[in-house]
Amino acid sequence: MNIESRLAQIGSQEDPNTGAVNFPVYHSTAFRHPRLGQSTGFDYSRTKSPTRSVLEKAAADLENADGGFACSSGMAALTTIFALFGQGDHLIVSLDLYGGTYRLLEQILSRYGITASYVDTNDIEAMEELCQGGTKAVLIETPTNPLMMITDIEKVASWAKAKGYLTIVDNTLLTPFLQRPLDLGADIVIHSATKYLGGHNDVLAGLIMTKGEELTKQVAFLHNSLGAVLGPQDSYLLMRGMKTLALRMERHEYNSIKVAEWLKAHPAVEEVYHPGLPHHPGYEIQKRQASGNTGIFSFRMKDARTVEPILRHLKLIAFAESLGGVESLLTYPAVQTHADIPIEIRKKVGVDDRLLRFSVGIEHIEDLIADLGAAIDAALQEIKEA
Repeated sequence: MNIESRLAQIGSQEDPNTGAVNFPVYHSTAFRHPRLGQSTGFDYSRTKSPTRSVLEKAAADLENADGGFACSSGMAALTTIFALFGQGDHLIVSLDLYGGTYRLLEQILSRYGITASYVDTNDIEAMEELCQGGTKAVLIETPTNPLMMITDIEKVASWAKAKGYLTIVDNTLLTPFLQRPLDLGADIVIHSATKYLGGHNDVLAGLIMTKGEELTKQVAFLHNSLGAVLGPQDSYLLMRGMKTLALRMERHEYNSIKVAEWLKAHPAVEEVYHPGLPHHPGYEIQKRQASGNTGIFSFRMKDARTVEPILRHLKLIAFAESLGGVESLLTYPAVQTHADIPIEIRKKVGVDDRLLRFSVGIEHIEDLIADLGAAIDAALQEIKEA
């Protein structure tokens, strides 16, 4: 079936005993054994639970994976994957990186002897120079957050495979509806499922998808051993959100491109970073490896003084720190999502005091442009009167 049908039908045929089209929530943490040496397949909910199992099966199917693992957050998913590595191991990581991933690598994993180097992952020569004896993997965000840099997944995965490295791709911003990195040669895909997969700002979750029998077994062991698993109620909420993913992503993409085009023409805006616009340097790669664009992008104002009043004058759009929900959110990365990244690194990448990140929701496009336009006009007027 096409992915739209598979999404809509998540869990609808998994309960043959009752025929329920909405798979039930099993809150039980323990399960009876029929007799000594026999199991129903469920023993203890950290290891495996019915509701989570249906979610994991559906997620693996969407990414064409051999295994799927639902975690208690996107950071829990990352932590589980990073547990594949140990003392003396080294990772090559996307330069424009989510602040929480940077914090985990530099402030926690570094204490266990795991190091990371940050680079534009489209620059194979630069990655070659970073290779060490202990290099084990490449971690790619594509698009990156917040500057929407695009990496050629197939090219990097081929390079990594020739060197014996794992390729890990954070697919949060595009979801399997628009991009499937495992089909392009990646070994592991991770999601902050809190974002577009959940889609309603009401569930905290992470997903891991793996390719290959041995790697899948390793991650299954870590998932159970570390125990950062997703509970049954959140598994249900995530499945419910995923059923409408196709419809939502189509609207997110449409709205985000319209707003990005409007901002591109605004005299107070210096630059717009949206891979769906032809001027974006990753436009052709994005067209080749993905079937569409996400609903998030960033833009840079010409004057840093406009940022605070813009955020203050918004009425429909919320000034809030997340993305991927049906509600539109505007974020100030320098003091929110990327505050843990040292200022010299932020400035080198381009996350400065004039950059705003827009997670465009599914509201009517005219209302979104009117709200943002009024906020920018009010900010400019305040500066003029100051």
